[in-house]
Amino acid sequence: MNAERVVAWGSELRVVHGRLRDALAVAREAVEAGADTETLARDIRLFCWGFCVALDGHHSGEDMALFPALLAEHPELTDIVANLMRDHGMISHLISGLEATLNAGGNPQDLLRHLDGIEAVMETHFGYEERQIAGLLDGLLPGLTDPSTVLGPLAR
Repeated sequence: MNAERVVAWGSELRVVHGRLRDALAVAREAVEAGADTETLARDIRLFCWGFCVALDGHHSGEDMALFPALLAEHPELTDIVANLMRDHGMISHLISGLEATLNAGGNPQDLLRHLDGIEAVMETHFGYEERQIAGLLDGLLPGLTDPSTVLGPLAR
């Protein structure tokens, strides 16, 4: 692994967060488009499902690869990582609610309410994560080389 790849982890985290924000915007646009019911149902399922899979994959990568590597170097971050993982659980619960509403054929207002909740927690979480750990990631994680393993399917 070269030094350039190692130094990129903090930036990579911010890039992935930006892509997840974009994916949420696409899901929201599909709901707000107001297409006929059949098209709307298909598009919402596609975009919301894609967003949910990407966000869940991002958090799974952090929980299984990024956070253990970070704590190995910075055990003093145990409380911060616990907060981040608690957020992951909360977001997962909110995603389950969105998926249940999709499966029940929920109306656009209900879907937007779920997306609003996910967005609120996600934005708070991303901001906290970037402030607390992004700077520490640069120059860290020499044993991790696959961005998608560490940061999910939207990583480079």
